[in-house]
Amino acid sequence: MPVRALVALLCVGFMFGASAVAQETPPQSPQALFRDVLLKDANTTSGVKRLLRTNAGYVSPAPVFADLTGDGKSDAVVTVENGGAAGAVAAFVLTAEGSDSGALRVVFRNQSLYQGHVRTSGPTVTVIDPIYARGDDVCCARHATERDYALDASLKTFTRRATRTVTIGPTAARSRSRG
Repeated sequence: MPVRALVALLCVGFMFGASAVAQETPPQSPQALFRDVLLKDANTTSGVKRLLRTNAGYVSPAPVFADLTGDGKSDAVVTVENGGAAGAVAAFVLTAEGSDSGALRVVFRNQSLYQGHVRTSGPTVTVIDPIYARGDDVCCARHATERDYALDASLKTFTRRATRTVTIGPTAARSRSRG
């Protein structure tokens, strides 16, 4: 009897010890979670996947959260950066909307940016892509294309709602300071 009691006590100890070790494992960071989702997504381009797999690029540590799908829950807008002059080279919207398990999936992607930026306003995500002209420094394009996208609920996909060319850079700063 004492041997059986000791074995039972050791088994219980191992079970609680194993669960304590499992609880000490730090949770996955949002950056790592988003990276994994992008790598598993069949529609993420091979170039973006290569950047992420080789650590030549990374998911920005500053995602934007907004309810873009209208389900009352925040969706994540993430960019993939190359760590060099190209800046943000891809932008994605990830959501768990429609998933019973809460699994994230990509519902919007723009994978052909160079120094791209994103912002949100209500249910709209705006992708900003600089337009370089002769004489512009790599840091300082004078104009950019802004494209607004919003979810088309009937198609369950993001569609472009507006496109505009805006002035940015030193010219925009001078015109704002006069106003």
